[in-house]
This record gives sequence, C-alpha cells and structure tokens, in this order.
Amino acid sequence: MPTLILLRHGQSQWNLEDRFTGWVDVDLTAEGEAQATKGGQLIAAAGLAIGRCYTSVLTRAIRTSWLALAASGQTFVPEIKDWRLNERHYGGLTGLNKTETAAKHGVEQVLVWRRSYDVPPPPLAPGGEFDFGKDRRYAGAVLPDTESLKTTLERVQPYWEAEIAPKLKAGETILVAAHGNSLRAIVKLLFSVGTDEIVGVEIPTGNPLVIELDGNLKPTAARYLDATRAQSLPPI
Repeated sequence: MPTLILLRHGQSQWNLEDRFTGWVDVDLTAEGEAQATKGGQLIAAAGLAIGRCYTSVLTRAIRTSWLALAASGQTFVPEIKDWRLNERHYGGLTGLNKTETAAKHGVEQVLVWRRSYDVPPPPLAPGGEFDFGKDRRYAGAVLPDTESLKTTLERVQPYWEAEIAPKLKAGETILVAAHGNSLRAIVKLLFSVGTDEIVGVEIPTGNPLVIELDGNLKPTAARYLDATRAQSLPPI
C-alpha cells in the first residue's frame, strides 16, 4: 500500500522574526530542530519504514529531513533534493516583516497576497539582495520572480507526476520534507481540494502527515502523528 508522509520544516529563524521567507535560505531555530526531531520520533513510533525522501534545496527543509530521518533511525535512505519543492516565492515581499508590510500596504492587501489562490505579490526586482538567478542551485532553470499558490502548484505538479508519484505507485513509503505552500500544493492534488478551500488548509510545522493511498494514489486514510497539534484535513 503506497504511503506518503508530508513533513513541513520546523520553525526557521525568519519564522521567528515574522518575515516573508520564500526562497531565502535561512536555517532552523533550536525550536525548529526540536520539532523536526520529534517528527522523526513519531515516524519511528508509528513503525513507518521510509523508502526514500524528497526535499527542497533550502536548508531549513533539508535539515528537517536529516533530523527526522536520524530520529527515526533511517538516515540511510536515499534523499533527492529539487528546487521545485521550494517554498512559494514571495516576490517583492521577500525579507520584509509581515507586520510592517501590513502597516505600509494595508492589512487587506497583504491578506490578499498571502491567502488568495491566484494573486501573487509584486515581482522581485532583478539584481537585488534576494535575486536568486546567480545561485548555482538554480543553474539552467527558468525562475519565477513572484508566485501565487496557483503558480507554486504549477511548478510542483510536473515534478510530482514525473518523479514522486511513480515511486508511490511502485509501493514505496515516501517522505517529503518541504514547506507550507509546496506541501499545500500536494494536498490539493491528492485530495482534489477546491481553489477556495485550499487557501484555508494549514499544515503544522514538524508534525508528520501520513496519507495512505490506493493504487491510483487516491487517499484512503490520513492522520497527523501528533494529534495534539493536528489541523483539520480535507475530506477523503
């Protein structure tokens, strides 16, 4: 039976500072490390034998995968890193404090940028501090300068269909350690969540979401391993 484990990275330094992080490569806080480790302990307690792990090219997700795999006693499994599992690109909001941005642009406008399905923030100006075009992690790739949840899904979906879905169909148990919006995109694909509903789906940090799938990768059961920190899930 195919099993998918979605693990949102633990708290990062910019989460703590309430800044729009997106593709900026910040590390985990001590609390984030603890969350990732606990996630791995929960995976071990559930008896889940991981076949391989996928993560983004951002440190906070990579280190979350390492800590979780170590805590579950499964550091030996293959791990594949790909930028298409990155967090949503926050464009011109990247690096800004969320409270200060709301004061400048208005709470309603910032809410639209953060929570609408298909309205992206203003684009990131080229050549600035957060221009990722010269980062060798993205060599040869056509990069966005801003993203909505819709365009995030549009880059996640081809990778999911070409790389991850075939491994699941072969019966593997897969861990995807990534970000709130790239994981939300996967949830939308699997559960066929509507565009109005998906923006309200929250995935807690460091809490493994275990999704059991049939041969067509339709969810048959889903649960968070830490019930005390669980969020509501789309209906199956």
